[in-house]
Amino acid sequence: MDTATEPQDSERSGPALWRAYRDRIARRPTLELVYRVGVAVVGTVVFVAGVITIPFPGPGWALVFAGIGILATEFAVARRALVWLRDKYRRGMAWYISSGPLVQVIAFLATCALVVATLWILGTFGLVADLIGVDWQWLHSPLMS
Repeated sequence: MDTATEPQDSERSGPALWRAYRDRIARRPTLELVYRVGVAVVGTVVFVAGVITIPFPGPGWALVFAGIGILATEFAVARRALVWLRDKYRRGMAWYISSGPLVQVIAFLATCALVVATLWILGTFGLVADLIGVDWQWLHSPLMS
């Protein structure tokens, strides 16, 4: 056996190193179960945090995709869902980019309106108004009365 042609541990690339790590875990059934449960818990927590934060400005959708990505490292259903979502996202962005500036501006304004409406319905403006001492009734959500 020629050792000059075999990669050493220090020469392995990231994916090969990760595969070797997963193979070592897979050889121990209890550790494999604990690892998969851990991935399921972390992926689900990140996914749920993303779903909760979607209406707010910030990383809501990024967390949703990150959660699915974490789950996809261990579960085939999540892997298929991630591939499907990536395809839909790429198609949607390709359409958006090719649709021209008028549609882009309308989509931007619609997104802004959706965010403002969501923040209002969830009571964010009323909360901020109370914190700074403004008592304008229209800032308060109809759901939080």
